[in-house]
Amino acid sequence: MTRKHTALLVTILAGLAGLAGCSADEPATESTEAALSSPIAVAAAGGNPAAEGAANQITDEYMREIIAEISSDAYEGRGPGSAGDEKARQYLAGRMEELGLEPGGEDGSWEQLFDLVGVNTMQPPTWTFEGHDKSLILKQWDQYMINSDVHETHAEVSDAEVVFVGYGIQAPEYDWDDFKDADLDGKILLIMNNDPDWDPDLFAGETRLWYGRWDYKYQKAADQGAVGAIIIHTTPSAGYPFQVLQTSNTGVQFELPAGDEARKQFDAWMIEDAARELVAMAGMDLDELREAAYNRDFEPVPLGITTSIAMDVEIDRVQSANVLGLIPGSDTELKDEVVIYSAHHDHLGIGPANEAGDTIYNGAFDNASGVALVMGIAKAMMSLPEAPRRSVLIALVGAEEQGLLGSKYYAGNPTFPVGNIAANINYDGGNVWGHSHDVTFVGLGKSTIDQLVELIAGEQGRVITPDQFPSKGSFYRSDQFSFARIGVPAAYLDPGTNFVDRPEGWGKKQVDHYTEVNYHQPSDEYDPNWNLDGMIRDAQLGYWTGLAIANADEMPVWNEGDEFEAARLEALAAEED
Repeated sequence: MTRKHTALLVTILAGLAGLAGCSADEPATESTEAALSSPIAVAAAGGNPAAEGAANQITDEYMREIIAEISSDAYEGRGPGSAGDEKARQYLAGRMEELGLEPGGEDGSWEQLFDLVGVNTMQPPTWTFEGHDKSLILKQWDQYMINSDVHETHAEVSDAEVVFVGYGIQAPEYDWDDFKDADLDGKILLIMNNDPDWDPDLFAGETRLWYGRWDYKYQKAADQGAVGAIIIHTTPSAGYPFQVLQTSNTGVQFELPAGDEARKQFDAWMIEDAARELVAMAGMDLDELREAAYNRDFEPVPLGITTSIAMDVEIDRVQSANVLGLIPGSDTELKDEVVIYSAHHDHLGIGPANEAGDTIYNGAFDNASGVALVMGIAKAMMSLPEAPRRSVLIALVGAEEQGLLGSKYYAGNPTFPVGNIAANINYDGGNVWGHSHDVTFVGLGKSTIDQLVELIAGEQGRVITPDQFPSKGSFYRSDQFSFARIGVPAAYLDPGTNFVDRPEGWGKKQVDHYTEVNYHQPSDEYDPNWNLDGMIRDAQLGYWTGLAIANADEMPVWNEGDEFEAARLEALAAEED
């Protein structure tokens, strides 16, 4: 821990508890470090024993009731813009009102409404590629999934050439450019998933960055003038099996209304075996192309293969909303700043039936559990005899499963100035497996929130571990990313994997089983046998963390050189002007 970070922690915990004999302006000492080791005890000794009592208001019964309710079939999977979506929003606003929160939305309402464009692509049953006196016919669902990228009733590409572009990344800070100024206008780009992962000093090694995410790759393809983009799917490179793409890319796909960004005609995924056949038509080997793409000097490879595809598209416009509940701060100087807790309330709605004939994608773990956890934190905050110094916003955001759309909309239309948002603490799935010795901090090492979470977890007798599945790129896959992109220090706290009284590896097996069997499937349903003991502890950790930040003299900061530091400095400078 650096002296700078230790001094900041002093101010954070002093704000929470009134550390006796310790000033934020004093240099760190051994006694200061010792005092910092027990923030919950310090809070109680500092004249605020009610804070610990409030933490105990987070209960199994309260969170379980919310999970069971909004993940029931009555909510029809909470698809954006659906009747189930609206019903869930009304229910959650009612629970906020019941707790005594104030409406945090527009014009004194509980909601921040936003428009969505629903794009329902009539995916062709087959897709033909031709070249080198050969042809290849692929089957929709089994070998590819495709969706229109234009908000029009028809998308079409005629005789466009396929070009392999490696990872499809431009990252000047790593001296990496897969495009090399090649003329890709009108082409279809065949792209590897993930980002370079063999060197910890290059793209953070096994930790996937935004460069490895599908949304980045699709947008970069459009920026190159491409008319289509195909990402090659493998389970290791995606972090989930192809069935997730099948269910997630079926039916209506929602987007925010188009702006002035570049767009293609389509976005597609293709299984690895099909991509291998496609490349072989050109007399090339997919593995050899990948090997070439592992180097900075890689240049796009035209395959001499063309394809045409046409799709009718149903366009619809609906509304969803972020449900916002506010706890106004008690400090006249700091109440205009805010700590935001977030969790997404949506899921996939109604989709293809599974083997049991179930068509409702209930989203109990993903993310009714996260919503319940955040509501538990709200209950604890409202149990305090006096509100925290800074305001606290409970943001249950919509349309996350469609590309973080609700949080993206909030980030572009914040209810507090961006420079006044002290931090975001996000949850996307709660611990339903019992007590754990650890808690997963996705984004550990990025901001000064790290040390605070570590200290409070230590008081709980637990340890903080970094993302235990770093290749999945989880930091860029949930709503904290929307806040981080505008510069807000953000943390994504996830369940641990080292469970009490369970054998080594048991926790990882639970996570893997969920990903392989239940993730984005109708089988993600509430189970009354879930053990929420660990979820209570995780919620209390989040409560203490947010309370400490809300009461501190200073706000958290990104670690020096972090990818989001520049955006934060810009936001803070804007508040000073």
